[in-house]
Amino acid sequence: MKARIKWAEKATFIAESGSGHAVVVDGPPDIGGRNLGPRPMELLLMGVGACSTVDVIYILQKARQTVTDCWCELDSKRAETDPKVFTDIHLHFVVTGRNLAENHVKRAVELSAEKYCSASIMLKKGGVNVSYDYEIRAAE
Repeated sequence: MKARIKWAEKATFIAESGSGHAVVVDGPPDIGGRNLGPRPMELLLMGVGACSTVDVIYILQKARQTVTDCWCELDSKRAETDPKVFTDIHLHFVVTGRNLAENHVKRAVELSAEKYCSASIMLKKGGVNVSYDYEIRAAE
């Protein structure tokens, strides 16, 4: 996997993935950022949530669960001194669907957290306290 980060101006960068997708990344205003894109650590946190949510959806689809919506809300804490690494990340999955079986949702979230989500497992191995929970909502 490869990526390229190109400085645009001040604290703004264009991050391009190896698959050719680009996103604007911007630093905080105190170093010249203009709020044109997520901060690098926000991007990392979003990557954890996306990685895990992809797993959950894929696992639930393989289990033939009828998912109509799914999102992951992430809450994190960072160290107060440099390097201000993540110390805690909590993932809260909200899965909506028709006749969703709780054991399938629970298993999908657990498999993502413990086996498949390379982003969260990598951070966990680096000392980040990664936790998760979920809620199931019935589709209308």
